[in-house]
Amino acid sequence: METRLVYGFYPESIASRGEEREVLNEISQSYLYRDILALANIKKPEVLEKILQALAFQIGSEVSYNEIAQLTGVDKNTVSNYIHLLEISYIIFPLTSFSRNLRNEIKTNRKIYFYDNGIRNAVIQNFNPMELRDDVGALWENFLISERLKHNSYSRRFVNRYFWRTKQQQEIDYVEEADGKITGYEFKWNPKAKAKIPSNFVETYSADVQVISKDNFRAFIGLE
Repeated sequence: METRLVYGFYPESIASRGEEREVLNEISQSYLYRDILALANIKKPEVLEKILQALAFQIGSEVSYNEIAQLTGVDKNTVSNYIHLLEISYIIFPLTSFSRNLRNEIKTNRKIYFYDNGIRNAVIQNFNPMELRDDVGALWENFLISERLKHNSYSRRFVNRYFWRTKQQQEIDYVEEADGKITGYEFKWNPKAKAKIPSNFVETYSADVQVISKDNFRAFIGLE
């Protein structure tokens, strides 16, 4: 499991034991920085690379296009266009904020995740093992949400998906809405870590909230 959190699930990576880093670097260079650039007729690959790196460092956090524009030295519209290109190329995907009833809910922000952990780590050139990383929580969250999306798609299970946060920093990592029912999920890499479940989310939306850890994740992503 820890290996897949670092190197992802690309078939070429799985089949290349001991050479995952080289394989993922080749995939990222050939697909991200050649095929996509050619497809969109982009003349400045360094801008795409900077935007990807900014997104990779922010998985699990809300993304500001204005902030990325300042980091990369381009305007907000360019950032938006590049991110849209990466979304339709199935490199990244967004989660929007869930908001219905509470005045203090965050309503317009979004988070962005990578479809594959290995590609994310190739973008920032960090293939350190889990015990040497400071982004374990973000990797775990990215892995679970991306694999959940794939599982829902394969199962033809159609849901609306979100994250939830209030201005007071109460948060649910991942929210699904299906058939009128709302379910929240909190992700903890350490099974012994305690999750703080916001009571106002549960009460307002009659929601069930589950904690997903290393002990019970397999059913969540369709492995059992």
